[in-house]
Amino acid sequence: MIPVNEPLLDGNERLYLNECIESGWISSDGAFVERFERAMADYVGRKHAIAVANGSAALDVAAAALGLGPGDEVIIPTHTIISCASAIVRTGASLRLVDSDSQTWNMDVTKIEDAISSRTRAIMAVHTFGLPVDMTPLLDIASKHGLAVIEDAAQAIGQTYDGAKCGSFGDISCFSFYANKHITTGEGGMIVCDDDALAARARSLRNLCFKPERRFVHEELGWNYRMSSLQAAVGLAQFERLDAHIERKRELGRRYESLLRGVRGVELAPLARPYAENVYWVFGVMLDDSLPFGADEARSMLAEMNVSARPFFWPMHEQPVFRNQGLFDGERYPVAERMSRRGFYLPSGLALTETQQDHAVAAVRMMMAKFL
Repeated sequence: MIPVNEPLLDGNERLYLNECIESGWISSDGAFVERFERAMADYVGRKHAIAVANGSAALDVAAAALGLGPGDEVIIPTHTIISCASAIVRTGASLRLVDSDSQTWNMDVTKIEDAISSRTRAIMAVHTFGLPVDMTPLLDIASKHGLAVIEDAAQAIGQTYDGAKCGSFGDISCFSFYANKHITTGEGGMIVCDDDALAARARSLRNLCFKPERRFVHEELGWNYRMSSLQAAVGLAQFERLDAHIERKRELGRRYESLLRGVRGVELAPLARPYAENVYWVFGVMLDDSLPFGADEARSMLAEMNVSARPFFWPMHEQPVFRNQGLFDGERYPVAERMSRRGFYLPSGLALTETQQDHAVAAVRMMMAKFL
């Protein structure tokens, strides 16, 4: 079975892990955490970076650090991972949803202003599948209405928008270092920002809100969301290879695009927009509406040919956990609904070989040939 993702660990990971073990500094107090934070902050042009346990933790801390709470509303794309929604809901704030743009597979920024109310406090921009959100109009809307911007750049490590690094745009921005990201620590995440007070609050929240003067006397509740030095050691080694990882992802994406171009029934991932070239975090495809099957059936057929494929996100307005609470009744977001039912992505890991990629392409062609 060709895995949907296999990370590439061909740098200094073993060397740095051995250094952690030999020194005994394996917890969050090890030197590698600060080194990894500094590397990421400098890379995206930020003043502060705060390493955390995973990308979901980064979103939790970011939402709490901004002081979101009951009565507030936050605009997010309906087509995203549930971590984005849960981070907001856990603060007591409410969600306002926006449909996707069929040309980018990101949130449709032309729909944002219609979702703003007197209670809106923030917009969450989530870069997905390889292209960034169109940030200039989004930031203009946020500035016009006095709204904070949370930038989820989990899938956009190393991507740029008009030449500026993703992760540099939000009041507070978040990364994930899960095993399928351009930099992996197995699990892990990072928060970046420029505001000193916001950074201090994020550091406190990720560390159980310990007070320096009286460590075990707490005025508020935080989380133990610290990153270990072992994770950071792997992350730093991965960071040193980031440019090569980005180029490898683009090579894989361009090769998929070339091999699958012209295959009937398959819509390919968007190549580029004026502000960015696709970085191909994964290579996504959409099934034509004329086909008598959807993404789930396609994935089953590919699995029979030893090719793993992963579905696109299921929209927030159709999530049972929210529908059971009476949320989003009657709301429809047709682009996101189509993406969730007809979209999936092919094996896209950094360790993918050309032989494996050729087999995945052949499997897609064989599947299409049965129906067209």
